[in-house]
Amino acid sequence: MKYFSDIKDKYRQVIRDKAIEKAEVRIILCDRDLSEFTEEELEIVVQEEERKIYSAIKEKGVLAVLAVLGIGVFG
Repeated sequence: MKYFSDIKDKYRQVIRDKAIEKAEVRIILCDRDLSEFTEEELEIVVQEEERKIYSAIKEKGVLAVLAVLGIGVFG
């Protein structure tokens, strides 16, 4: 069971790292400096980016299942 727990932790960490990268880009595009944000504000931005990533993963998963079943979404 530890093996699956390790995989789950690595999966979450990869998504967290990607969310942090996207949050940094988002902050740069706002023309604000990273130091202008409090820890809570930064955490909120990162959590929003994590939710977007999880949502995209779920959406792509559904599309993959439909493709395997031969159900066209765009046709």
